[in-house]
Amino acid sequence: MGHDLTADPLRGKTMKKSDNWRTKSKPIAPGSVYPAKEYCSHCGLCDTYYIAHVKQACAFLGDGMAKVEKLEPIVHGRKRGGEFESRFGVYQAMCYAKVKAPIKGAQWTGLVTSLAIAMLESDRVDGVICVQNDPEDRFQPKPVIATTVDDILRAKGVKPTLSPNLNVLALLESSGLKRILFCGVGCQVQALRSVESHLNLDALYVLGTHCVDNGKRQGLEKFLNTASENPDTVLHYEFMQDYQIHFKHLDGHTEKVPYFSLPAKDLNDVIAPSCYSCFDYMNGLADLVVGYMGVPYGNVAMTQHYQQVTIRNPKGQAMFDQLKPKLSIRPTERTGNCTNFVMQTVLQEERSTNATLPKFLGKILAFVLTQLGPRGLEFAKYSIDYHTIRNYLYVKRNWQKKADRHIPGYSKSIVDEYDKDGKISDLIN
Repeated sequence: MGHDLTADPLRGKTMKKSDNWRTKSKPIAPGSVYPAKEYCSHCGLCDTYYIAHVKQACAFLGDGMAKVEKLEPIVHGRKRGGEFESRFGVYQAMCYAKVKAPIKGAQWTGLVTSLAIAMLESDRVDGVICVQNDPEDRFQPKPVIATTVDDILRAKGVKPTLSPNLNVLALLESSGLKRILFCGVGCQVQALRSVESHLNLDALYVLGTHCVDNGKRQGLEKFLNTASENPDTVLHYEFMQDYQIHFKHLDGHTEKVPYFSLPAKDLNDVIAPSCYSCFDYMNGLADLVVGYMGVPYGNVAMTQHYQQVTIRNPKGQAMFDQLKPKLSIRPTERTGNCTNFVMQTVLQEERSTNATLPKFLGKILAFVLTQLGPRGLEFAKYSIDYHTIRNYLYVKRNWQKKADRHIPGYSKSIVDEYDKDGKISDLIN
């Protein structure tokens, strides 16, 4: 048999690739060690014959997260520019939005779900790769290729665990569907973009979400048991802009727990090593991204709250335009200065013991910070910068010689802004 000449977007050259890799490559056997070992984010790529491309595609092998910078000009037509895009990624428009008539049972107003439905109903796509809940476990992710509105509606709500969204790639090829919307987080999207040329699609749209600090299903169990008074009835939860975790329960009530009242050191092991090693919080390779943290807290339930929408390119704009008539839209806001707040958080965490604030004191502190602290996009900048520095320290300590290759330049530039006095460098050792 012959060979096809495949363009490798990460190296900018044409390489020979055996054309029978689909039949030669075997998915990882259940219980076996994945190529990225303890840093695997279980994106699902290695659960298919696409494991043949794992060295080039995986966000935690080879050039790792630095591949985001190499792929952005290919996906968006240009690289990041300036201090703002170093945090939020390439974008052409940004706003706050919510669905005017919220979807019943959605975690927020159903913005992501509604975007997916609009793409399917407008006949821009034939199918949507999204994640439903396992019928036996509402927190266990079940990736599917949705071809009906009902299929998409069954995927509503954030899945707060590592999710193998890409394990449907082989099924996608056998389905014959040629126009696809993929919904996922940064590490999944990076791998998808790396193998996109092999999918033989007529159109691929990528709808991303912000993602930080996930873990395996067992870790989620520990977190819920530690943080919530009624862990068995938690339906959704989110770390909100008012410095509290909002737990939505099956009976509809919301439980609020201040960040500062969590035993942080006891919960370190619930976060996956891949999440401690991630520098794509904002999902830089998606066409359109939906998140929450850049919106000032509106003192309303999640089901009535605006979310942050980042449109990165014309495909993202096309997606947004399909739903625009059904949305309430506001311009972004940015107040305060997060710089000192970031370093205080980093240093406090570095020195932290197991001491936590009682809930009533935690709620007072959360209220004060909500009123006086950074708001809107400045709050988002705080979260991005804090997690960038925290993860930079983790990777420098644990990845050692491989660290510099893995960390993107935009993340290094953020660290450099805070390291003028050497405080961060001193923390590494």
